[in-house]
Amino acid sequence: MSIAIPGRVIVFDYGEVISVTPTESDRAALVELAGGDAEVFWPAYWRHRNALDQGTMSIQQYWRGIEGELGEQWADARIHQLWLADFRSWLTIDHDTLQVLLDLKAGGTRLALLSNAGRDFGSYFRHGMLGDLFEQVFVSGELGTIKPSAEIFRHVLAELGTTPEQTVFIDNKEENVRGAEALGIAGHVYTNAADLRAYLEGLAA
Repeated sequence: MSIAIPGRVIVFDYGEVISVTPTESDRAALVELAGGDAEVFWPAYWRHRNALDQGTMSIQQYWRGIEGELGEQWADARIHQLWLADFRSWLTIDHDTLQVLLDLKAGGTRLALLSNAGRDFGSYFRHGMLGDLFEQVFVSGELGTIKPSAEIFRHVLAELGTTPEQTVFIDNKEENVRGAEALGIAGHVYTNAADLRAYLEGLAA
């Protein structure tokens, strides 16, 4: 069933909104590649992530930083394996959320994507099948700033040619939604596709 929300642009986050959370097997495989110490690996993984997503740290530097914290010495081939395992773990799409996107598209609703992600995700977002759904894709690693900064939201508004009042932002992280709301953008904290559909159908009504 199509969802038409005229006069609004719906801006979606990607990770754990459109994509599903990486599986336990994906996470275990990544830890095993890294040396097997999950208690050290995951804090290091997230500690360096903002710099990677902001584009101030390269992929190589990101994994070398984790390597140092784990006390490992990885060959270049292992870095490639870690990058691939991590990248692939974020590619699985939530089919119910995808259906919401397709219904919005069918209703003629304007859609855009705004993701805190490294530059390596830009091509996947734009040139994979998801790219057909969005009029523009914004990747933090390409912009040098990350959500929830006002700077990134102002950039999105300027590029879309829209006002805060004409914009809706969907994200699974409350801090990011609150950052958008601080500028006057309507926000919805994603929990599941059913709640998202109900929220958007409410706007359409």
